[in-house]
Amino acid sequence: MDRAQLPLNALRAFDAAARHLNFTRAAIELCVSQGAVSHQVAQLERRLGTRLFHRLPRGLALTDEGHALVPVVADAFDRVAATLDQYSGGRFREALKVGVVGTFATGWLLPRLDAFARAHPGIDLRISTNNNRVDLAGEALDFAIRFGDGAWHGTHAEPLLAAPMTALCTPAIAARLKSPADLVAERLLRSYRADEWALWFAAAGVPAPVLRGPIFDSSALMATAAAAGQGVALVPPSMFIRELASELLVQPFAVEIDAGRYWLTRLMSRPESGAMARFSGWLANEIAGEASRI
Repeated sequence: MDRAQLPLNALRAFDAAARHLNFTRAAIELCVSQGAVSHQVAQLERRLGTRLFHRLPRGLALTDEGHALVPVVADAFDRVAATLDQYSGGRFREALKVGVVGTFATGWLLPRLDAFARAHPGIDLRISTNNNRVDLAGEALDFAIRFGDGAWHGTHAEPLLAAPMTALCTPAIAARLKSPADLVAERLLRSYRADEWALWFAAAGVPAPVLRGPIFDSSALMATAAAAGQGVALVPPSMFIRELASELLVQPFAVEIDAGRYWLTRLMSRPESGAMARFSGWLANEIAGEASRI
Protein backbone atom coordinates (compact mmCIF):
# COMPACT_ATOMS: atom_id res chain seq x y z
CA MET A 1 0.00 0.00 0.00
CA ASP A 2 1.29 3.45 -0.92
CA ARG A 3 2.36 5.42 2.18
CA ALA A 4 0.30 8.39 1.07
CA GLN A 5 -2.81 6.21 1.25
CA LEU A 6 -2.15 4.66 4.67
CA PRO A 7 -5.34 5.10 6.77
CA LEU A 8 -3.54 6.47 9.83
CA ASN A 9 -6.64 7.63 11.72
CA ALA A 10 -8.30 4.27 11.18
CA LEU A 11 -5.18 2.46 12.35
CA ARG A 12 -5.05 4.60 15.51
CA ALA A 13 -8.70 3.78 16.18
CA PHE A 14 -8.01 0.07 15.64
CA ASP A 15 -4.96 0.17 17.96
CA ALA A 16 -6.93 1.83 20.78
CA ALA A 17 -9.93 -0.45 20.32
CA ALA A 18 -7.70 -3.55 20.30
CA ARG A 19 -6.08 -2.52 23.59
CA HIS A 20 -9.37 -1.66 25.33
CA LEU A 21 -11.64 -4.15 23.50
CA ASN A 22 -14.24 -1.43 23.80
CA PHE A 23 -15.13 1.39 21.39
CA THR A 24 -16.24 3.74 24.18
CA ARG A 25 -13.00 3.49 26.17
CA ALA A 26 -11.00 3.81 22.94
CA ALA A 27 -12.95 6.98 22.12
CA ILE A 28 -12.14 8.44 25.55
CA GLU A 29 -8.44 7.80 24.98
CA LEU A 30 -8.51 9.41 21.53
CA CYS A 31 -10.78 12.30 22.62
CA VAL A 32 -13.35 11.57 19.91
CA SER A 33 -16.86 10.14 19.93
CA GLN A 34 -17.65 6.44 20.20
CA GLY A 35 -19.30 6.67 16.80
CA ALA A 36 -16.13 8.09 15.24
CA VAL A 37 -14.03 5.16 16.47
CA SER A 38 -16.60 2.63 15.32
CA HIS A 39 -16.76 4.32 11.93
CA GLN A 40 -12.97 4.38 11.50
CA VAL A 41 -12.65 0.69 12.39
CA ALA A 42 -15.49 -0.25 10.03
CA GLN A 43 -13.82 1.78 7.28
CA LEU A 44 -10.54 -0.08 7.86
CA GLU A 45 -12.35 -3.43 7.75
CA ARG A 46 -13.95 -2.53 4.43
CA ARG A 47 -10.60 -1.46 3.05
CA LEU A 48 -8.94 -4.71 4.11
CA GLY A 49 -11.91 -6.84 3.11
CA THR A 50 -12.04 -8.65 6.45
CA ARG A 51 -13.48 -8.30 9.94
CA LEU A 52 -11.04 -7.32 12.67
CA PHE A 53 -13.45 -7.53 15.62
CA HIS A 54 -16.43 -9.57 16.71
CA ARG A 55 -19.00 -7.10 18.03
CA LEU A 56 -20.32 -8.53 21.30
CA PRO A 57 -23.14 -7.33 23.56
CA ARG A 58 -20.52 -6.11 26.05
CA GLY A 59 -17.42 -5.03 24.18
CA LEU A 60 -15.30 -6.52 21.42
CA ALA A 61 -13.25 -9.62 20.64
CA LEU A 62 -10.46 -9.73 18.09
CA THR A 63 -10.78 -12.00 15.09
CA ASP A 64 -7.76 -14.01 13.91
CA GLU A 65 -7.12 -11.27 11.34
CA GLY A 66 -7.33 -8.64 14.07
CA HIS A 67 -4.88 -10.56 16.25
CA ALA A 68 -2.43 -10.69 13.34
CA LEU A 69 -2.63 -6.93 12.80
CA VAL A 70 -2.27 -5.87 16.48
CA PRO A 71 1.52 -6.38 16.97
CA VAL A 72 2.36 -4.78 13.62
CA VAL A 73 0.35 -1.63 14.32
CA ALA A 74 1.47 -1.42 17.95
CA ASP A 75 5.17 -1.76 17.01
CA ALA A 76 4.87 0.86 14.29
CA PHE A 77 3.25 3.41 16.61
CA ASP A 78 5.73 2.60 19.42
CA ARG A 79 8.68 3.17 17.09
CA VAL A 80 7.29 6.48 15.84
CA ALA A 81 6.60 7.59 19.43
CA ALA A 82 10.10 6.59 20.59
CA THR A 83 11.69 8.53 17.73
CA LEU A 84 9.59 11.63 18.38
CA ASP A 85 10.58 11.46 22.06
CA GLN A 86 14.20 11.87 20.98
CA TYR A 87 13.55 15.42 19.82
CA SER A 88 14.23 17.93 22.57
CA GLY A 89 14.38 21.70 22.12
CA GLY A 90 14.18 21.29 18.35
CA ARG A 91 17.19 18.94 18.23
CA PHE A 92 17.21 15.22 17.53
CA ARG A 93 18.82 13.16 20.28
CA GLU A 94 20.01 9.70 19.25
CA ALA A 95 19.82 7.08 21.98
CA LEU A 96 22.94 4.99 22.61
CA LYS A 97 22.80 2.02 25.00
CA VAL A 98 26.15 0.95 26.45
CA GLY A 99 26.80 -1.83 28.95
CA VAL A 100 29.98 -1.23 30.95
CA VAL A 101 31.90 -3.48 33.30
CA GLY A 102 31.55 -1.79 36.69
CA THR A 103 35.25 -1.14 37.32
CA PHE A 104 35.70 0.74 34.04
CA ALA A 105 32.42 2.59 34.58
CA THR A 106 33.44 4.03 37.97
CA GLY A 107 37.20 4.20 37.46
CA TRP A 108 37.38 5.68 33.96
CA LEU A 109 34.08 6.54 32.28
CA LEU A 110 32.16 8.30 35.05
CA PRO A 111 34.68 11.16 35.54
CA ARG A 112 34.53 11.85 31.79
CA LEU A 113 30.77 11.79 31.18
CA ASP A 114 30.43 15.58 31.37
CA ALA A 115 33.10 15.96 28.69
CA PHE A 116 31.25 13.52 26.45
CA ALA A 117 27.93 15.29 26.97
CA ARG A 118 29.50 18.63 26.04
CA ALA A 119 31.15 17.18 22.96
CA HIS A 120 28.06 15.27 21.78
CA PRO A 121 24.87 16.95 23.04
CA GLY A 122 22.82 15.09 20.43
CA ILE A 123 23.50 11.66 21.95
CA ASP A 124 21.29 10.36 24.75
CA LEU A 125 23.77 8.01 26.46
CA ARG A 126 22.17 5.22 28.48
CA ILE A 127 24.59 3.24 30.65
CA SER A 128 24.08 -0.03 32.46
CA THR A 129 26.78 -1.74 34.50
CA ASN A 130 27.61 -5.43 34.58
CA ASN A 131 30.17 -7.85 35.99
CA ASN A 132 31.71 -8.59 32.57
CA ARG A 133 28.97 -11.08 31.70
CA VAL A 134 26.65 -9.36 29.25
CA ASP A 135 24.14 -10.31 26.56
CA LEU A 136 24.38 -7.68 23.82
CA ALA A 137 21.36 -8.97 21.91
CA GLY A 138 19.18 -9.82 24.91
CA GLU A 139 19.77 -6.42 26.53
CA ALA A 140 19.48 -4.54 23.20
CA LEU A 141 22.88 -2.91 23.74
CA ASP A 142 24.70 -0.97 21.05
CA PHE A 143 28.05 -1.53 22.78
CA ALA A 144 29.49 -3.37 25.76
CA ILE A 145 32.81 -2.43 27.36
CA ARG A 146 34.38 -5.58 28.79
CA PHE A 147 37.61 -6.87 30.29
CA GLY A 148 39.35 -9.89 28.80
CA ASP A 149 41.21 -11.14 25.76
CA GLY A 150 38.79 -9.83 23.11
CA ALA A 151 37.53 -13.29 22.11
CA TRP A 152 33.74 -13.21 22.38
CA HIS A 153 31.77 -15.26 19.83
CA GLY A 154 29.87 -13.26 17.21
CA THR A 155 31.31 -10.02 18.52
CA HIS A 156 33.52 -7.33 17.02
CA ALA A 157 36.02 -6.26 19.70
CA GLU A 158 38.11 -3.09 19.53
CA PRO A 159 40.94 -2.75 22.09
CA LEU A 160 40.57 0.28 24.34
CA LEU A 161 42.92 0.30 27.27
CA ALA A 162 45.61 -1.92 28.74
CA ALA A 163 44.96 -2.72 32.40
CA PRO A 164 47.93 -4.41 34.10
CA MET A 165 47.08 -5.69 37.56
CA THR A 166 48.93 -5.39 40.83
CA ALA A 167 48.34 -5.88 44.53
CA LEU A 168 46.63 -2.99 46.37
CA CYS A 169 45.89 -2.74 50.09
CA THR A 170 45.57 -0.25 52.95
CA PRO A 171 48.68 1.54 54.26
CA ALA A 172 48.31 -0.44 57.52
CA ILE A 173 48.59 -3.76 55.70
CA ALA A 174 51.37 -2.47 53.44
CA ALA A 175 53.43 -1.51 56.52
CA ARG A 176 53.88 -5.16 57.46
CA LEU A 177 54.81 -6.30 53.94
CA LYS A 178 58.55 -6.39 53.35
CA SER A 179 58.59 -8.64 50.26
CA PRO A 180 56.05 -10.31 47.94
CA ALA A 181 56.48 -13.53 49.96
CA ASP A 182 54.85 -11.79 52.92
CA LEU A 183 51.55 -11.74 51.03
CA VAL A 184 51.24 -15.48 51.64
CA ALA A 185 50.17 -14.69 55.22
CA GLU A 186 47.52 -12.13 54.15
CA ARG A 187 43.92 -12.60 53.08
CA LEU A 188 44.00 -12.43 49.28
CA LEU A 189 40.79 -11.19 47.69
CA ARG A 190 39.95 -12.98 44.46
CA SER A 191 37.96 -12.53 41.25
CA TYR A 192 36.19 -15.31 39.35
CA ARG A 193 39.29 -15.48 37.10
CA ALA A 194 41.05 -18.07 39.21
CA ASP A 195 44.55 -17.82 37.75
CA GLU A 196 45.30 -14.14 38.42
CA TRP A 197 47.02 -14.49 41.79
CA ALA A 198 49.00 -17.48 40.51
CA LEU A 199 50.25 -15.33 37.63
CA TRP A 200 51.18 -12.50 40.00
CA PHE A 201 53.13 -14.75 42.36
CA ALA A 202 54.91 -16.35 39.38
CA ALA A 203 55.92 -12.86 38.18
CA ALA A 204 57.17 -12.10 41.70
CA GLY A 205 59.16 -15.35 41.82
CA VAL A 206 57.23 -16.67 44.81
CA PRO A 207 55.33 -19.99 45.06
CA ALA A 208 51.60 -19.28 45.03
CA PRO A 209 49.75 -20.16 48.24
CA VAL A 210 46.43 -22.00 48.42
CA LEU A 211 43.84 -19.26 48.05
CA ARG A 212 40.97 -19.08 50.51
CA GLY A 213 39.90 -15.44 50.37
CA PRO A 214 36.42 -14.31 49.27
CA ILE A 215 35.59 -14.18 45.56
CA PHE A 216 34.17 -11.00 43.98
CA ASP A 217 32.50 -10.52 40.62
CA SER A 218 33.74 -6.92 40.35
CA SER A 219 37.20 -5.41 40.77
CA ALA A 220 35.51 -2.23 42.03
CA LEU A 221 33.82 -4.16 44.84
CA MET A 222 37.07 -5.99 45.58
CA ALA A 223 38.96 -2.70 45.85
CA THR A 224 36.27 -1.36 48.20
CA ALA A 225 36.78 -4.39 50.42
CA ALA A 226 40.54 -3.86 50.33
CA ALA A 227 40.14 -0.18 51.27
CA ALA A 228 38.08 -1.33 54.26
CA GLY A 229 41.02 -3.46 55.41
CA GLN A 230 39.43 -6.76 54.43
CA GLY A 231 42.49 -8.03 52.56
CA VAL A 232 44.70 -7.46 49.52
CA ALA A 233 43.10 -6.96 46.09
CA LEU A 234 44.65 -7.78 42.73
CA VAL A 235 43.23 -5.08 40.46
CA PRO A 236 44.28 -2.61 37.73
CA PRO A 237 45.63 0.46 39.57
CA SER A 238 44.74 2.69 36.59
CA MET A 239 41.08 2.28 37.58
CA PHE A 240 41.69 3.43 41.17
CA ILE A 241 43.62 6.67 40.73
CA ARG A 242 41.48 8.54 43.28
CA GLU A 243 41.87 5.86 45.94
CA LEU A 244 45.65 5.80 45.41
CA ALA A 245 45.89 9.60 45.44
CA SER A 246 44.02 9.77 48.76
CA GLU A 247 46.00 6.80 50.11
CA LEU A 248 42.90 4.78 50.83
CA LEU A 249 44.87 2.18 48.89
CA VAL A 250 48.59 1.83 48.24
CA GLN A 251 50.67 -0.37 45.95
CA PRO A 252 53.21 -2.18 48.12
CA PHE A 253 55.16 -3.82 45.26
CA ALA A 254 55.97 -2.89 41.68
CA VAL A 255 55.11 -6.38 40.34
CA GLU A 256 52.36 -6.22 37.68
CA ILE A 257 50.77 -8.80 35.39
CA ASP A 258 48.93 -8.48 32.08
CA ALA A 259 45.75 -10.54 32.50
CA GLY A 260 43.69 -8.76 29.83
CA ARG A 261 42.54 -5.34 28.70
CA TYR A 262 39.35 -3.36 28.23
CA TRP A 263 37.54 -3.75 24.90
CA LEU A 264 34.70 -1.96 23.14
CA THR A 265 32.47 -4.70 21.75
CA ARG A 266 29.39 -4.90 19.57
CA LEU A 267 27.55 -7.62 17.71
CA MET A 268 28.98 -8.34 14.27
CA SER A 269 25.41 -8.32 13.00
CA ARG A 270 24.81 -4.81 14.39
CA PRO A 271 25.42 -2.05 11.81
CA GLU A 272 27.24 0.94 13.25
CA SER A 273 24.99 3.96 13.71
CA GLY A 274 26.12 7.56 13.71
CA ALA A 275 25.95 7.71 17.52
CA MET A 276 27.99 4.52 17.79
CA ALA A 277 30.69 5.92 15.50
CA ARG A 278 30.87 9.16 17.49
CA PHE A 279 31.08 7.35 20.82
CA SER A 280 33.83 4.96 19.69
CA GLY A 281 35.73 7.87 18.15
CA TRP A 282 35.45 9.87 21.37
CA LEU A 283 36.73 6.94 23.42
CA ALA A 284 39.70 6.47 21.10
CA ASN A 285 40.58 10.19 21.21
CA GLU A 286 40.32 10.36 25.01
CA ILE A 287 42.52 7.32 25.51
CA ALA A 288 45.07 8.47 22.91
CA GLY A 289 45.19 11.92 24.50
CA GLU A 290 45.91 10.45 27.91
CA ALA A 291 48.63 8.20 26.52
CA SER A 292 50.34 11.20 24.90
CA ARG A 293 50.41 13.03 28.26
CA ILE A 294 52.12 10.19 30.10
